[in-house]
Parts: sequence; structure tokens; C-alpha cells
Amino acid sequence: MKPLQISPETAQKLAKELNVPLEHLMHMPQHILMQKLAELAAKKDKEAGDPDKGQAGSGQANTKQE
Repeated sequence: MKPLQISPETAQKLAKELNVPLEHLMHMPQHILMQKLAELAAKKDKEAGDPDKGQAGSGQANTKQE
């Protein structure tokens, strides 16, 4: 498996944001990296949209419809 085709600056930023060593990031399978980026984006969206982080949400996000 070849290393990811990203710039050194991008790799450093991603490694810091994802809290993984740079070497692990560069050899991470692309589908795993995309999953981690999606999780990071969802987390940032939730934090940006919820100014009261300490309070629980409405609970609708965790409900499962059958």
C-alpha cells in the first residue's frame, strides 16, 4: 500500500486533529481516513451547533426507527 497523496502540511494538520502519529496517518487506508474525517466533521458540527455542551440533547439522534 502506498502512502497517501497529501501535502506535508495537510498531513501534519490531520495527524494533530485526529490525534494519531504522522507515520500512522500516512499509511492509513484511505477508507479508514475518510471515516475518521467524517467523525471529526460531525463532532465539530455538533459542537458548533450546541453552545451548551454540558446539557443533553433532545435524544432524537440516538433513537432507532424500525
